[in-house]
Amino acid sequence: MRNATTYPADSAADPLLFDNWFDCIEDGVRGRVRGFIETILEEELASALSRQRYERASAGDEDAVVGHRHGHRTRTLTGTFGPTDIAVPRARLRDGSGKTKEWKSQALRAYQRRTFAADALIAGAYLAGTNTRRVRRALQAVFAGSIGKDIVSRTWRKVKTDWEAWNARSLADEAIVRLILDGTVVRVRLDRKATSISLLVAIGVRQDGQKVLLGVRNMGGESEAAWRALLDGLVSRGLQRPDLVIVDGAPGLEKALAALWSDILVQRCTVHKHRNLLAHAPERLHEELSADYKDMIYADTPREIATRRKAFIRKWRLKCRSVADSLEEAGDRLFTFTRFDSSQWRSIRTTNAIERLHEEFKRRIKTQTVLPSAETAAMLFWALLASGQITMRKVDGWKTLADRPSDHPIDLAA
Repeated sequence: MRNATTYPADSAADPLLFDNWFDCIEDGVRGRVRGFIETILEEELASALSRQRYERASAGDEDAVVGHRHGHRTRTLTGTFGPTDIAVPRARLRDGSGKTKEWKSQALRAYQRRTFAADALIAGAYLAGTNTRRVRRALQAVFAGSIGKDIVSRTWRKVKTDWEAWNARSLADEAIVRLILDGTVVRVRLDRKATSISLLVAIGVRQDGQKVLLGVRNMGGESEAAWRALLDGLVSRGLQRPDLVIVDGAPGLEKALAALWSDILVQRCTVHKHRNLLAHAPERLHEELSADYKDMIYADTPREIATRRKAFIRKWRLKCRSVADSLEEAGDRLFTFTRFDSSQWRSIRTTNAIERLHEEFKRRIKTQTVLPSAETAAMLFWALLASGQITMRKVDGWKTLADRPSDHPIDLAA
């Protein structure tokens, strides 16, 4: 029988991770970065001048000279390889009028101090839930301690350009068949005071079942005017009327939808209605009420749902009338999902697609407590999706999205 052999760990060869940040491989790679970047810049300038460095124009070809070099300047560039001092070549180029202008590199923009990858790394660390003061410590090894909270803030402000472009993009080519609307409350700093505002979020479902973020807007609340501002903005950018809208039942949202699309199919979130029903019943009846409600909502067929709804109304009219009244208030909008193929019921019944985003968003900003501004809140919500920190999958039953809904809602007569 073979004996198991173990080898003692060589403590000298394996230092503790945080005892010594020096790594000969990393140091060797970073040492070659400067030469690589300078070569890129020299080749770019040689292409602009149509000749290599120290190359002279031949006799009689002086008119072919488009410019001339005039030395170098030193710039510090920070990338994922750390800070590096590089010699940037300088040159003057002739224009059509015979005058000269300073050559500008396309590879290294004017005043650029960090690479795109470095900015993306900083923004990614911030989006992962690290506040500006902690990013410097988290990325200290990568950037050799050269990243402070002010740089994180400036990097984050650069995201604003992409945010503004995203807000202005056309939605005419988005084949949206379903719209999901919901809001959440966040704390931001307004007029030097912590204030609660609402983030109104719109998610669309394309014909292929893929969910896509359509709009995020910071508003003072969830009034009809606030929701109408969001919806009008989407329509003005080309959003077509969807086949179905899923909402949480907020009065302001329902009024805004009625004013914009008076006869559109609307599904009230069954989870929100469940919470409403529990609020109307004493705590000792919550378990029984939840069981009856779930038996009704999660029945297998529209006929079973209709039958159990009638039984629910009859029972709770006697047991706790306000519960029955609250269910009847939702009307057929609570059961719109029954008009679609049963494979879609799970994705239609609730606004969970947005609720999950709200939960993840709140988790990411937990370390910051109060966001610096209202616009930052909306921009951060968008950036979590745009950067891939949060992803959205296709809805359940997406293969039947092309099927038209039934024209016969369930029988609500109790």
